[in-house]
Amino acid sequence: MHDEREVTERRVDRVLNQRIRPAVHARSVPLEIGVWDVPGEPVPVDTGLAATYRPTRVGESWGPAWSTRWFKVSGTVPEEWAGRTVEAILDLGFDTISPGMSAEGLVYRPDGSAVKAINPRNTYVPIAAPAAGGETFTYFIEAAANPLILPPWGNEFLPTRDGDRAAWLLDENAPAGEPQYVLSRMDLVVLDEEVWELVQDIEVLSQLMRELPLESPRRWQILKTLDRAMDAVDLQDISGSATAARQVLAPALAAPANASAHRVSAIGHAHIDTAWLWPLRETVRKVARTVSNVTALMDDHPEFRFVMSQAQQLAWLKESRPGVYARAVEKAKTGQFLPTGSLWVEPDTNITGGESLARQFVHGKRFYLDEFGVETEEMWLPDTFGYNAALPQLMKLAGVRWFLTQKISWNTTNKFPHHTFWWEGIDGTRIFSHFPSVDTYNSELSGAEIAHTVRNFQDKGAANRSMIPFGYGDGGGGPTREMLARAARLTDLEGSARIAIEKPADFFAQAHAEYPDAPVWAGELYLEFHRGTLTSQLGTKQGNRRSEHLLREAELWAATAAIRSGAPYPYEVLDRLWKIVLTHQFHDILPGSSIAWVHREAEETYAEVTQELNGLIDTAQRALAGPASDDGVVVFNGAPHARGGVAAFGAAPREAVADTDAVAPSAGEDGGFVLDNGLVRIAIDARGLVTSAYDLAAEREALAPGSVANLLQLHQDFPNQYDAWDIEAFYRNSVRDLTDADEVYATGSAVHVVRTFGASRIEQQLSLRAGARRLDIDTLIDWHETEKLLKAAFPLDVRADHSSAEIPFGHVQRPTHTNTSWDAAKFEICAHRFLHVGERGWGAALVNDSTYGHDVTRDMRADGGTTTTVRLSLVRAARFPDPEADQGSHRLRYAFVIGADIADAVREGYHLNLPERTLPGTAQVAPLVSVDNEAVVIEAVKLADDLSGDVVVRLYEAHGGRARARLVTGFELESAVSTDLLERPLDEPGTYEVTEEGIRLALRPFQIVTLRLSVRGQR
Repeated sequence: MHDEREVTERRVDRVLNQRIRPAVHARSVPLEIGVWDVPGEPVPVDTGLAATYRPTRVGESWGPAWSTRWFKVSGTVPEEWAGRTVEAILDLGFDTISPGMSAEGLVYRPDGSAVKAINPRNTYVPIAAPAAGGETFTYFIEAAANPLILPPWGNEFLPTRDGDRAAWLLDENAPAGEPQYVLSRMDLVVLDEEVWELVQDIEVLSQLMRELPLESPRRWQILKTLDRAMDAVDLQDISGSATAARQVLAPALAAPANASAHRVSAIGHAHIDTAWLWPLRETVRKVARTVSNVTALMDDHPEFRFVMSQAQQLAWLKESRPGVYARAVEKAKTGQFLPTGSLWVEPDTNITGGESLARQFVHGKRFYLDEFGVETEEMWLPDTFGYNAALPQLMKLAGVRWFLTQKISWNTTNKFPHHTFWWEGIDGTRIFSHFPSVDTYNSELSGAEIAHTVRNFQDKGAANRSMIPFGYGDGGGGPTREMLARAARLTDLEGSARIAIEKPADFFAQAHAEYPDAPVWAGELYLEFHRGTLTSQLGTKQGNRRSEHLLREAELWAATAAIRSGAPYPYEVLDRLWKIVLTHQFHDILPGSSIAWVHREAEETYAEVTQELNGLIDTAQRALAGPASDDGVVVFNGAPHARGGVAAFGAAPREAVADTDAVAPSAGEDGGFVLDNGLVRIAIDARGLVTSAYDLAAEREALAPGSVANLLQLHQDFPNQYDAWDIEAFYRNSVRDLTDADEVYATGSAVHVVRTFGASRIEQQLSLRAGARRLDIDTLIDWHETEKLLKAAFPLDVRADHSSAEIPFGHVQRPTHTNTSWDAAKFEICAHRFLHVGERGWGAALVNDSTYGHDVTRDMRADGGTTTTVRLSLVRAARFPDPEADQGSHRLRYAFVIGADIADAVREGYHLNLPERTLPGTAQVAPLVSVDNEAVVIEAVKLADDLSGDVVVRLYEAHGGRARARLVTGFELESAVSTDLLERPLDEPGTYEVTEEGIRLALRPFQIVTLRLSVRGQR
């Protein structure tokens, strides 16, 4: 039996691949071909159509990396092809099976309208169906010579310069490098539809058969049926015998599925990375190609449904290819093209800040409402590298009901226990969630994938339904007609799950009805993989962090100036800048896993954003500062907590500000230095290492006995595969402590330490301000290491069972032990502005201005005490996909807060990231809004997006407990209403009572509240 099975399977494969597939397009004639090479960046379609083309032929090389070539193809349908379906096969030199990862093209008619795209798995273009015979036609192809940066099978990630824009430009207009592709085929062909259908019949049955158990009678029935079908195929007349072969297969395809068969909701999808192994400009074209493909399929397949999940991509499409966009709008009206996902882009959700995530929903949902009239209810985020625990609440506040992810299937230690579940956030909000058991968001609807979906589904018995997003993705492409043919045959087929193409909303409604008491997963969805993305490409991360805080300040001071002095509020500018920052939070840009071109361009963009936002802030503050005096300045405090005598969100003349100058270092033992401000005393030895951090009030040493803090440690960092993505646990096996110093000296305000190692240099300034419990460490790194990871260690005399790390709108606690495999897997964790550890009554925190990767370990000492070591990951040196990643100069700041509780950590994290600003002036600026409870943090103050003049305030409970607070306004308050993230009124808690004392608030732990405050007399 075993031999018979193998013989038949080999027979089916050979006949299918060597005889039947080639017969699909057996009749062909060559096309006439012309070419025009674009001298630099891509050009508008009209320019390409009007260019002068020279003749070329199949076999000619083309395509220096990142260049664009336009092809002009012309032909005449032979008279004898009348009545047949005629297509063009256009193969640009596709030497890979990966759509969207190499050469691609978009086909246009002479009038500039798009036909469809071509890629390695989709080379046909329709010409006539049926043909009359004698028709002439001309098409144009905008072909992109994108280099194949990722190996065909993705198993050897070797450094390459192909992703660096500088490597392909000799000058501003000339692409450099050798041609990458050879034009392979440009033919006019007849599509033999019966043979094509036979291919689909055989594929579906053959794939299903191979996934059934050997003992299954159905497997052997299909095997015998396929064997008989091969007997019916005339190898010398495939076309003439295709119908007979299909008749043999028909009963096997007509056998209905079992009543208990798993039900699969299949939805067309094309994951398009907003930037990854290509720059942003190429994504604009990828979107046009993919949308052209799917809308063309919809013409012939009214049952086809396709989701598009990133509003930014549709906005680009509207601007750059309005004709293609109009087709998307047309198909949205028929219910086939489905704007989905509710977000501006599919962002990283580990590193992206809280207010930024709120704006991802605001701008994403608003685009879909304005352009398509659609209120999206799904958060579609299949490929992000972990999911923070604030997201359920943010989803609910944005009107989102359902959540879909996929990436958790990449866990390398623990298998996630559910596929359908309720996800509970840090505030208690729950969102109904699904994680497709197919383990991919780029399914081809193959037999192997369908079988895996059923076998892998974790919630069998209680539930019987899952989703499959199908279509080529990452680089786009989308579903193909072959995938739709499989879906049609698998609608009701014995031995298979039942496949139905339907909307995500339909799936979620059915899944929820079937499984309303699905299990609950509380807390973050930590991805046990790709931990290096918390640190890779420091420059990009710094650009994002600083832009987030500048946007906060720009809105705050512009709103204050508008209310206080009638200054115009820069609505359009802020809207544009927010969208730029949101776009760069995409889950390969912000994590640092894109090519060099992307990150160099991102850093340039962040510099422009910084300059523009600083200009907005300066303009607003000048309107508030009042007349200048000879010896006075006004200090502006954009942080949500008072400092130095200046109220939160207010400003005061210098004379009203308490002394916050740094204390001068004094001489210490053995050539070291001491920083002492009466609250804490810091000892720094002659090597520039912190040997003591003494809390004078608590009479307690913060550092573990015999240890040193701010110890820079260098690790070898060579992960098994994904360089920019991963940090492997074995990195800890080799470490070099950087204890030698080139220089250690003091100035009037700081201790300076200079260290050199390898080809790199680090200069640090350690300072302590009067009245502060925070040791500031200003660090300048000239980094030229390769495959190294630099950390800063703080060994603390603390027995901490858990660490508390800031995430958007709150913090999460993670165990410091490794009791379970789930605990051990979290050997690199994310924190935003602070990471806190402590015992009852005493703790310490590390705060930072641009670091996200951290680790916390715990060791027992010989004296019986416990050392809890907290480390920050400062910089990496990955070589793929950017071999020059992080090379060069970086400036970053972090600080050690001694004797800190959570409130201190929250406050100092904001203060470090929102430094005071000074301007000439004399004015005292009262805050526009204030609260009387430090646990309630105001995250955003702005004017309402609808131009009404209302003030919008977003705040949250930051300490993890219930809080009551009184909110007071610096203007006459007419009314106060709670809203969703889009500033639309909510039923709960609804309208607040306005009194002379402001309004009263009551928040649950980590609750986010958005208030819309009407200014009396404004309307």
